[in-house]
Amino acid sequence: MLFKDLQLIEPVLQALSKEGYTSPTPIQQQAIPAILQKRDLLGCAQTGTGKTAAFTIPILQLMQMQEPLQGATREVQTLILTPTRELAIQIGESIEAYGRFLNFKHKVIFGGVPQYSQVQAIRRGVDILVATPGRLLDLINQRVLSLSSIRYFVLDEADRMLDMGFVHDVKRVISKLPEKRQTLFFSATMPPEIQQLAQMLLRNPVKVEVTPVSSTAEMINQTVYFVERQNKLSLLVQLLQDHRIETLLVFTQMKHAADKLARSLNNAGIKTEAIHGNKSQNARQIALSNFKNRKTRVLVATDIAARGIDIDELTHVLNYELPNVPETYVHRIGRTGRAGASGTAISFCDWSEKTFLSDIQKLIKKAIPVEKDHPFDIPALHSSAPAPSTGLPVHNFGSASRGKRYGRTFTQR
Repeated sequence: MLFKDLQLIEPVLQALSKEGYTSPTPIQQQAIPAILQKRDLLGCAQTGTGKTAAFTIPILQLMQMQEPLQGATREVQTLILTPTRELAIQIGESIEAYGRFLNFKHKVIFGGVPQYSQVQAIRRGVDILVATPGRLLDLINQRVLSLSSIRYFVLDEADRMLDMGFVHDVKRVISKLPEKRQTLFFSATMPPEIQQLAQMLLRNPVKVEVTPVSSTAEMINQTVYFVERQNKLSLLVQLLQDHRIETLLVFTQMKHAADKLARSLNNAGIKTEAIHGNKSQNARQIALSNFKNRKTRVLVATDIAARGIDIDELTHVLNYELPNVPETYVHRIGRTGRAGASGTAISFCDWSEKTFLSDIQKLIKKAIPVEKDHPFDIPALHSSAPAPSTGLPVHNFGSASRGKRYGRTFTQR
């Protein structure tokens, strides 16, 4: 099946083509037609299955084809509620990509940062709002925004909302939504409290369930390095002294982190480019072409921008920052070890990421070997960790003092 078989309008198909997408994933095949029929939807699916596109694509189309709201100013018509800022940002990047040929304004809001720019954007008019619960309720209570014009409501990662203690906030948000709306509800698991929430929210929903991606290719040699955050750059520079690393795809969580890391590596004499959602399509294609042709040794990417990367001869992938969603790890390292070739996946893990590592190992049902032979190792993190790696790559780092010298020269933040 192709996207053009899903009765999508031309501006959306054109945007998907720009992103290099032709065939929908299983959840997209099931969810998009149901949503376009204006049905409520209950989706049991994890991040990494194509879930974000499964709801953003049809919502953009429905908004394009609907009767416009009366009034001179834009009001929020679509609310997408998600538990973390990282997921909110990723959803925002997807809306930007799939809606590039449509005249909609979207804004991503989350806590932990000043609210001024978020408030100004809302006052100028927003069609689609992606939000975390706390900041959304703050702005509602301040009368900065109203949810009275919502036509489409998406509750994403409902079980993570429960785990993070957001369920009561979610219920408060729901109480402020209009009765007449289309609701899309997604959760990776369905514990009783989440089932009750779904029953309260949904009206005669279509149910969609897909099997999560959980396996990693056997040909991929996986290794984790425990390292303090401020030493990650120094460790990466040392790893790249090994010329067996012919090409390296590096993943960061945030766009600004990708740019900063690329600048630092270039300053260290390592030819590097970055791709992410803020780069133009042309700039991304040039960077990818340079990487494929080995004019560039290192490509730093965010998860959204890396979706179209398919390089059979890619030798190494590195998680500079571990993903907070374990399925994302599977997708990241799956960029190497393709077409029967071997590949190497390296991950850096600092104190704050130990939980992410544990979740990843539960998902893939194996312990990732730890590389202890490096000057930035954190012995205290080795409890409950497996034995050191004995597979490729093997690195001779020399003295720890050399590593400290690098540490003074390059810092991540």
